[in-house]
Amino acid sequence: RSYRKLALKNHPLKCKEPWAPEKFRQLAEAYDVLSDPMKKGIYDKFGEEGLKGGIPLEFGGENPWTVGYVFHNNPDKVFKEFFGGDNPFAEFFAEDGSELILPFGGLRGRGAMKQDPPIVRDLCLSLEDLFYGCTKKIKISRRVMNEDGQTSTIRDKILTIDVQPGWKQGTRITFEKEGDQGPNVIPADITFVVQEKLHPRFKRANDNLTYVATIPLGKALIGCTVDVRTLDGRLLNIPINDIVDPKYCKVVPGEGMPLPQDPRRKGDLLIYFNICFPKRLAPDKKMLLKSALLS
Repeated sequence: RSYRKLALKNHPLKCKEPWAPEKFRQLAEAYDVLSDPMKKGIYDKFGEEGLKGGIPLEFGGENPWTVGYVFHNNPDKVFKEFFGGDNPFAEFFAEDGSELILPFGGLRGRGAMKQDPPIVRDLCLSLEDLFYGCTKKIKISRRVMNEDGQTSTIRDKILTIDVQPGWKQGTRITFEKEGDQGPNVIPADITFVVQEKLHPRFKRANDNLTYVATIPLGKALIGCTVDVRTLDGRLLNIPINDIVDPKYCKVVPGEGMPLPQDPRRKGDLLIYFNICFPKRLAPDKKMLLKSALLS
């Protein structure tokens, strides 16, 4: 509302003062910052220096600072997007620069709403969450317009996500128009992207689960039984009758993750092996091995 009034007053076509173009540009830059919740939040917390110079990231990589804000220096672009229309001047200025009296409907372009870019957040889930399915409730705080249509209030809202068995990393869940509300904008969509937490026993490979069993060399040669505790708490006793070499994989059908299209069916459990070699052997044992393996 303030931008509308001041932009009309200080537009170079209306105001002939020498400082009008710079004032008009400053107004556009201020609106560009304050109409964007992220830029406004940085400005409110860190001031103009933080907004334009960058702020430290919570987890710094090679570049631990955000890129500073730079205004595009096109105040006419801001003006046009706010009022709409290919020729916004024609809406309220005559050719001589005098202000026109608008009909009750106001500016034609004001109906052109623009949606904020989507807000993307991670949804971190354990393998158990993705095996069984679960319900996650996430509280968000967003700006909601008041009844006067001009002022707004920060309010909390609970978003409910029904996680389905078998969902994979990268699954996206979108809540349409749940972002900050504001005049002349369509609230942004909020999208959650599934990220799998590390698991102490298993690693997921598509619909399969991989497990690494540690066995001594002797059992790798003569066979053994591997005990595996599943995600749903059962203890599997898997007989290994083959000779286990470093590339050997034991496939246990139907003990992997649920298939998203049919959770009653499951992928496979893939057991790989870490073979422990002895640090030293007594001479008599070396002779036994030589006799058994090299004769």
